[in-house]
Amino acid sequence: MYRLLIADDEALEREGLEHLIHRMLPDMFQVAHADNGRRAIEQAEEFRPHIVMMDINMPGIQGLQAIREMKSMLPDAKFILVTAYDFFAYAKEAVSLGVKEYIVKPAGRDQISSTLTQLIEELEREKGKRIEELQLKDKVSQLLPLVENELSLLFMVDQVMNADEENLSDWLDFPLDEGCAVVVAFPRQIYTLDKKKLYETFRSYAKTYGITCIVSSLIDLHMAVFIRNHTQESSLVWKQSIKQFGEKLSGLAERQFQLTITVGIGSMQTGADGWRKSYFEAVFASDDDRHSGKVIDFEEVLKEGSSPVNDGSLRAPAPEDNSDDHRSYVISALQRIREQREQQTINVIDKAKQYIEQHFTEELSLEDTAEYVHLNPHYFSKVFKQQVGATFIDYLTGLRIDKAKQLIVSADELALKEVCFEVGYKDPNYFSRVFKRVTGVTPTEYRSQAKG
Repeated sequence: MYRLLIADDEALEREGLEHLIHRMLPDMFQVAHADNGRRAIEQAEEFRPHIVMMDINMPGIQGLQAIREMKSMLPDAKFILVTAYDFFAYAKEAVSLGVKEYIVKPAGRDQISSTLTQLIEELEREKGKRIEELQLKDKVSQLLPLVENELSLLFMVDQVMNADEENLSDWLDFPLDEGCAVVVAFPRQIYTLDKKKLYETFRSYAKTYGITCIVSSLIDLHMAVFIRNHTQESSLVWKQSIKQFGEKLSGLAERQFQLTITVGIGSMQTGADGWRKSYFEAVFASDDDRHSGKVIDFEEVLKEGSSPVNDGSLRAPAPEDNSDDHRSYVISALQRIREQREQQTINVIDKAKQYIEQHFTEELSLEDTAEYVHLNPHYFSKVFKQQVGATFIDYLTGLRIDKAKQLIVSADELALKEVCFEVGYKDPNYFSRVFKRVTGVTPTEYRSQAKG
């Protein structure tokens, strides 16, 4: 039901209009009255009408002036001017206020009915448009974390995909000018926690902290926050504020999850390669074997001369070493970190393949496998295809069809429907279609060929 405000200084006119409207458009409107311009403005604030029928010649505040006040409160409301005078004298001002409809007294019932019906249709169209816009905004809001994760992955594991960082940063309105990476390293006890809740808690906190950032997914034991410096503060002051942010994250982990985390902060950089370098520096600084429970700036680690790995294969430069030695040390440390992470990825994928090979005859999803190896499903899907050369579903399908071919040839006592169930499919028709797509023949044809 729509709300209609009738503003006219003559009670007989107001009541007559209401009676006519209820008769012509039953159960369509809830009606309120106003007998002057001031009261019309008050009613607009209290009643929040969808449509206002306003007499131009009102005592006190005139009709157009009242509409101007009401329009500021109700920008989506529709206004109908009711006048006994030449409307054209008011047309220019009325049009500037968005008034498109007018009725000249005495108005016929058909004109009133058609005018209101037209405005109702307009309101319905606008309502539908708003619903579509809200749905689109909702979809975009759901996509934003995914796009952020894509861009984060390009900084973190740049060989995973060939997407353009600049395109993603433009889409997110996140210029790759000056900024740094912050890496949160979690202890292994997060494997016993709700990781989705953990991720959403930290992402929400970063997004509401007052910084411009993108947040990666939770990858194994850490997640990254890439923070853009859009302030006019000096590098020293801004970096101190980032360290305070890291301390806040530590407090959040302790309060919400009883976790002791380590936060690493990379150097300030520009461009995709610079942000990637800052990320690896932050990973190094967050090495929890050395700095458990602390917030560590990579540049402070350099000043301390800490060893970048625990096996002693890299030596930190002594304080008296020259700047070239420092640069060499940083490059070597970052390369070692990259190699270690790549080897960890290979080990994880090998573990995932073993798990798939053990369970491919059961109901098995990408999410199940990613959970087993403690990786985000989206990230797992990317690195699995990179390392294996096939998508998860293609790899799983290959194992199932190979097993099916063995059973079809060696187990004559098994009906093809039973073979379908033995290799992990629940629908024989679907199994037959997949089998033909992979082998070029149906299971029946394959069995016949094998016997012939």
